[in-house]
Amino acid sequence: MNIALAPAASAQSDTTRIQRVVSPGGIEAWLVHDKTLPLVAMEFAFVSGAAQDPADKPGTASLMSSLLDEGAGDLDSRSFQDKLAEKAIELRFDASRDSIGGSLRTLSENVAPAFELTRLAVNAPRFDEEAVERIRQGQLASLRRRANDPSTLASLGWSARAFPNHPYGRPVAGTLESVPTITREDLAAFAKRTLAKDNLKIAVVGDITAETLAPALDSIFGALPAKAELTPVPDVVPQGLGTVEVKTLDVPQTSVVFGGIGLKRNDPDFIPAFVLNHMLGGSAFSSRLFKEVREKRGLAYSVYSHLAPLDHAALILGGTATKNERAGEAIDLIRAEYLKLLTDGPSEAELDDAKSYLIGSFALRFDSSAKVASQLLQIQIDNLGIDYIDVRNQLVAAVTLDDVKRVAARLKANPELLFSLVGKPVGVVPNGG
Repeated sequence: MNIALAPAASAQSDTTRIQRVVSPGGIEAWLVHDKTLPLVAMEFAFVSGAAQDPADKPGTASLMSSLLDEGAGDLDSRSFQDKLAEKAIELRFDASRDSIGGSLRTLSENVAPAFELTRLAVNAPRFDEEAVERIRQGQLASLRRRANDPSTLASLGWSARAFPNHPYGRPVAGTLESVPTITREDLAAFAKRTLAKDNLKIAVVGDITAETLAPALDSIFGALPAKAELTPVPDVVPQGLGTVEVKTLDVPQTSVVFGGIGLKRNDPDFIPAFVLNHMLGGSAFSSRLFKEVREKRGLAYSVYSHLAPLDHAALILGGTATKNERAGEAIDLIRAEYLKLLTDGPSEAELDDAKSYLIGSFALRFDSSAKVASQLLQIQIDNLGIDYIDVRNQLVAAVTLDDVKRVAARLKANPELLFSLVGKPVGVVPNGG
């Protein structure tokens, strides 16, 4: 697999095409120089996120990130957006639990104004009252819609039960009660303490050279504080394992979110666990959960699981939706299949099929400049090393049945799952306490 967006002219390693660019001021970015199309994609992230929200004001990171491109420097919101539109520049920001992310797309001929607007957004956001109130109302409207969405409620309920009195238990988008209390001063203070150079990761892909990018990094990010002022977030394990939470909602289907203890991304057994999860619920058609829950019994249209290695918690998560009258049957089956896989392990044929799929599908993550930039950014965030693209498929291919069984034995030490259900489930006894 070659991460070039066109056939490589020579048989060079993937990672020889990834350049580590360091600006004169010491800011680092990973670059894939590709002249196939006159485009430049930049992905960057500040490791912080909604985990840094004040305990009484969840939603601060989300609201702040949504406002970074709503006016900056001497440009109000309309003027800033007009500048983007004039040059067909796409600039977006968002917040996750553990990071504030930025995404830039531009024609290479417009890279200078694109970088300048990005500089303004991260260094001099205005947080004008008009923009704050407009984006706040949009966030509140979204929260009202989500208040009647079963899958969203199930996910929020799971997090709240799993992480009481911890940042991960609070909703990233905030609540209808908290968002109105977030002031302009809160937003400015949050930006000042979380957007800094020491927690910044950058990936760039496209028609730009290292010689052009290096000084641009200082221009965009050089004036940021040297160090972020982050509140320590404690490591945590999910609570409530082995229990079922139910929120009653008058809908024909029950939405189900389930999860338990997984492995952190830096765990030496993460790749075997990744392969094991693919056999559990990571494949749309060949996983055990798909075969048992959908194909054999017709309980759900889809069912899935995935590893979720957060910065301060290691999880395995999954979900499905089923008719209310079959909800109890569905969660009993999910429990049983998970425990069966952990107890007996997979067959050699299952392992071979899983590895073949995971190796073959890896290239699909790199079929556009935006996807390449996103992958390079995540590799940096996960501290996997600049050669990870070269070695990833080798790591998957090297997983043995003994490796998978060892991981299964580790997970079986804490096999209980927490279920969060929203609907009118039948055959389910809530025992969340």
